[in-house]
Amino acid sequence: MSETGTAVIGAGFIGPVHVEALQRAGVTVTGILGVSDEESQQAAKNLRLPRAYSNLEEILSDKKVRAVHVATPNRLHYEIAKRVLSAGKHVMCEKPLAMNSTESAELVRLAEKSGLAAGVNYNIRFYPLCLEAAEMVRAGSVGDIYSVCGAYVQDWLFCPTDYNWRVLAEEGGELRAIADIGTHWLDLVHNITGLEAVAVCADLKTVHPVRKRPTGEVQTFKAKEETRVVETEPVNITTEDQGCVMIRFEGGGQGCLWVSQVTAGRKNHLRYEIAGSKCSLSWCSEQPNSMWIGHREKANEVLMRDPALVSDTARNFISYPGGHNEGFGDTFKQCFRAFYGYIDAGDFSAPPPFPTFADGHREIVLCEAILTSHRENRWVELKGDSK
Repeated sequence: MSETGTAVIGAGFIGPVHVEALQRAGVTVTGILGVSDEESQQAAKNLRLPRAYSNLEEILSDKKVRAVHVATPNRLHYEIAKRVLSAGKHVMCEKPLAMNSTESAELVRLAEKSGLAAGVNYNIRFYPLCLEAAEMVRAGSVGDIYSVCGAYVQDWLFCPTDYNWRVLAEEGGELRAIADIGTHWLDLVHNITGLEAVAVCADLKTVHPVRKRPTGEVQTFKAKEETRVVETEPVNITTEDQGCVMIRFEGGGQGCLWVSQVTAGRKNHLRYEIAGSKCSLSWCSEQPNSMWIGHREKANEVLMRDPALVSDTARNFISYPGGHNEGFGDTFKQCFRAFYGYIDAGDFSAPPPFPTFADGHREIVLCEAILTSHRENRWVELKGDSK
């Protein structure tokens, strides 16, 4: 697809997902950088990449690299993204974009001045039926939005023995479940409806205030597969395991989001229901190839993901015929297709078809308002600085 050479920083859970998706999108991956030479070498070998980078400087000085994907722990996003932009390279960063809105606002300004493509990997936007839902809203088929309700729930941190760096505030930020997965829902709903949140009210809870940390590191989602008895140490946890956020949208619409990483049996379950004045839409990420459309005066419908049945916008992000299911990994591929297609087109004055640093900043401003609301037990208004 693209002549752009890309380096990936991060060899844990999500970095290799980026590599696979980039390769499927036709983007040349020049190499990968992990937390150590050993991890970099092993990842390059496992992923059959030509190079294992030793440090960030090697990536920034590599003339073959025109773009960098940042898939590291959250606390490193800001500094790496800043250095990548300063080196004149395009950047695709995992969420959250930074640890706070001061950092993310600076990255937005740097990206605007750089003339480079700067994206945040809110990949869930690229499920074809979510793109179709957005087209239906824009076309007026849904009508005025009355409410948006939904959830994003998982169970990978269900037990007090489940542990990952994300549970630590100093590594992932003061918010965890909301920032880690809730922002995917918030970004998706914004992209579909176009509505800005103007106020939030949150009630969050840390179910396991003490977790048992293995003396060795555990990969994301892998702890529950461990069958050996491992040595652990207690660690205090201040980040939330679950919580509810009520939302007031501009124009009078209402929203409600439930987020949990301790809901048994739910592996990676995002769902939303949009109630409009003409119809309702409901979709779930665990059955991503169908969308329910609700009506008052005629039979309800189920729209299947089929390029013959959707709009041109959604069709452009479908690779297989109806009945040939597409899922999680495909959303990364389609997000990266949009990102590198934009770079290849060369018209950076055009609206970006991918989530931008400005979108990443919006979510961080929202997260800070949500945390303030929880701590102060009140509604918190957004002052327009999230747009």
